[in-house]
Amino acid sequence: MNEFYISTVKWFTGILFLVTGVLCGEETACAASHPNVIVILTDDQGYGDVGFHGNSKINTPYLDRMAEKSIELTRFYCSPVCAPTRASLLTGRNYYRTGVIHTSRGGAKMHGEEVTIAELLQQSGYQTGIFGKWHLGDNYPMRPQDQGFTESLIHKSGGIGQSPDQPNSYFNPKLWKNGEAFQSTGYCTDVFFDAALEFIDQQKQADNPFFVYLSTNAPHTPLEIAESYWKPYQQQGLDETTARVYGMITNLDENIGKLLSHLDQTGLTETTLVLFLGDNGPQQKRNTGGLRGRKSWIYEGGIRVPCLAHWPGHFHEGTKIDQIAAHIDLMPTLLALTDTLRPEALKLDGVDLSPLLTGSKKKLPERSLFFQVHRGLTPQRYQNFAVVTDRFKLAGYPGTFGKENLILQAEPVLELYDLSVDPVEQKNVLDSHPETAKILLKQYEDWFSEMRTTRNFEPGLIVIDREQEKSSILCRYQDGSFQGGISEGWMVEIVRPGLYRVKINQETTRPGKLCVNWQGRTVHDFLKVGESAAEFELTAGTGLLDIWFQVEGEDRIYPGDNSPQGDVVLTQIK
Repeated sequence: MNEFYISTVKWFTGILFLVTGVLCGEETACAASHPNVIVILTDDQGYGDVGFHGNSKINTPYLDRMAEKSIELTRFYCSPVCAPTRASLLTGRNYYRTGVIHTSRGGAKMHGEEVTIAELLQQSGYQTGIFGKWHLGDNYPMRPQDQGFTESLIHKSGGIGQSPDQPNSYFNPKLWKNGEAFQSTGYCTDVFFDAALEFIDQQKQADNPFFVYLSTNAPHTPLEIAESYWKPYQQQGLDETTARVYGMITNLDENIGKLLSHLDQTGLTETTLVLFLGDNGPQQKRNTGGLRGRKSWIYEGGIRVPCLAHWPGHFHEGTKIDQIAAHIDLMPTLLALTDTLRPEALKLDGVDLSPLLTGSKKKLPERSLFFQVHRGLTPQRYQNFAVVTDRFKLAGYPGTFGKENLILQAEPVLELYDLSVDPVEQKNVLDSHPETAKILLKQYEDWFSEMRTTRNFEPGLIVIDREQEKSSILCRYQDGSFQGGISEGWMVEIVRPGLYRVKINQETTRPGKLCVNWQGRTVHDFLKVGESAAEFELTAGTGLLDIWFQVEGEDRIYPGDNSPQGDVVLTQIK
């Protein structure tokens, strides 16, 4: 699907909902029939990180109680790492289609032309807010405010404390509110939930339906949490790492309890659908609910997550659904449950789960789910992939997430598991079910080829336009283009030619030159010790913009770490 096509879809969607709004009228039941929606997405909270999955060590009373009063999707899948999950969840599409490849080094930039659930709900009359982690691009046109969110309170990059916002902390974190730097007060999870509650109260007072995307960065590293939360776990005999993770989840659990109680107190419970899920398996070694593997693996422990659907008076409490479902299903499901129209031209990969949730159907047609993630901006066929059906899973080169440019064998390394009798994936049945493996491999090959045809695995493009973003912060580690571990600059579109101020984050204890390569032409300006900025004329166009500081008389240094060294602030001044 090309960018012009998707832009046309967005234009058509806006016209469609404008017409729908006129036909419904402002005061009719058309708007009143839209339930509120809250999606709680936690970061690195795996299948075993809740009490209701049999973990007797962790204290999650509010989630356990929520599970009793919800529908649990017991076989719910996400991608094995975070940015791909978020892209699929928000668009209903396999993340390879969206421009997201992995989690950093230029791989977590979703194309601005993608249509999100927030955009469709916004055009249907919803007020939309995100509180927490975005991780799909920090520049125009990829920011939350560009993708359908009227209110945003987020951290940049993949986590608090990562570049470009360094130093930073989970306590009193520096955040970004509606695109502006914001100094918060309190613990990050508390800050995000409190902001969401304030947003909910504002919409209730205005009688607006709302969509809240509460995407916490907890319990992702760094494992920062007050001692009062983690010390009790350590005193029970758990190692400090696990104790800190569990402490972060207990704090998260308390906030979920506060949220659900607030819905009760304000009379919003029966008009508000609440979804809770994790984004992938645990990063560290701990309880996985008996599942094999963890974050970045395509075994069950890496991609199977807790998922609850809570809507009292509408969903049957305590129901468990064991049919396979995934992140790509949330958008079509929410569109159906909110009676929000979808343009026929918008291609979704997920299916509508609402018949299962409402009980109108016991089972949906059988299908296959596809998962694949690994480092590098050039996906390789067969590397770290999985095909999941209701019964079987085919896995290719498992455990190779971090191996960039993996040398592949003539015949791919495959494993096959019968999940109906072996959910912990201990017995490879490839030899006894060769036809099944052949069928699933062909499905995967066709899927991979189709993903390539959408955008050829090209990440989203940063657009430099002072009318949309006063200054563009170009984060080297998160958003730069990397090859072989070396940053080569940023893929950008410069909309307006003119004079730009280029400020680089670089220690200049010795004089040197600030270099800019754009459109095949390299220019430089000399910087004295302590200086960090210079002005350059830049033409309009699209391509690789490379900027670096080089000490006079020495070779160029290519920083490869997760630090703000080499980050650039680009501002058009004329």
